[in-house]
Amino acid sequence: MLRFVVRRLLLLIPILIGVSILVFFWIRALPGGPAAALLGERATPEAVAAIEHQYGLDQPIYVQYGKYVKQLATLQFGNSSVSRQPVTTEFRQRFPATIELAFAAGLFAVVFGIPLGFFAAKRYQGVVDHTSLVVSLIGISTPIFFLALILKYVFSVRLGWLPSVGRMSVLIDVPHPTNFYLLDAILARNWTAFVDVSKHLILPAIALGSIPLAIIARITRASVLDVQNEDYVRRAVDFHHVLRNAMLPISTIIGLQVGLLLSGAVLTETVFAFPGIGSWLVDAIKARNYPVIQGGVLFVAIIVVFVNLLVDLSYGVLNPRIRLSK
Repeated sequence: MLRFVVRRLLLLIPILIGVSILVFFWIRALPGGPAAALLGERATPEAVAAIEHQYGLDQPIYVQYGKYVKQLATLQFGNSSVSRQPVTTEFRQRFPATIELAFAAGLFAVVFGIPLGFFAAKRYQGVVDHTSLVVSLIGISTPIFFLALILKYVFSVRLGWLPSVGRMSVLIDVPHPTNFYLLDAILARNWTAFVDVSKHLILPAIALGSIPLAIIARITRASVLDVQNEDYVRRAVDFHHVLRNAMLPISTIIGLQVGLLLSGAVLTETVFAFPGIGSWLVDAIKARNYPVIQGGVLFVAIIVVFVNLLVDLSYGVLNPRIRLSK
């Protein structure tokens, strides 16, 4: 087990190097630059040259990348070219919002996706099965931003049931020692704030979790149908036995949805003005904020790799016959 974990952690090094190279050269291939974005209408050639010299953007590309690698080696991601704050500071401020949203969306997808797939398989070719297939197809084929706009219009604009933007009402004041607003509300024992934050999460979580829900439901259905055909299941057909033996591919697909949740957060957070990593990266791309883009993408890559490692480790729990040491 330990050897397996170490080997997977060592694989993180070439992955991050590859991601850093791709992001570094991709953003510099985009038209425009941080100097022009910062200066706007005042972007005279002299002013642009001064900004580029200040940030070392007038140096050869290989020199810039070398400095970037040295910063990564010391865990320094530089300062934002817009706010002048360290990238790590901004990340810590934004990261909790995206984690809360991704967790809520993932919880929504798992809580509804697994039972939907399970009962669809148990009622194979029945009404529940056909309904689950239709729901799955709609969920997979509907773009996140379109569903987000529809939810926002119906439940916020027309019905007024749920808030449409932000993480919490401006009328509520709660200290944020962790920046996880739900946890902060619990620590402060401010249940009004807790309910308000939960309401702000509902629509973004549904929009973001719709595609993972559809995928999880389809994989659960296929896995349960496959397990039901095994000989031992003819004597153990209850929910616990069937679902436990079908959980291996389901856990794999749940882990893979983390990348989808983090990438989908870009659109969801933009539509709902949710101040997380996704909207942070969108603003950085618009401003050609190189340090933020590079640091943010690397942070996301690290999270996805570690989640996939946890999924691999879960195989040994779900199926002890799997030897992770190999």
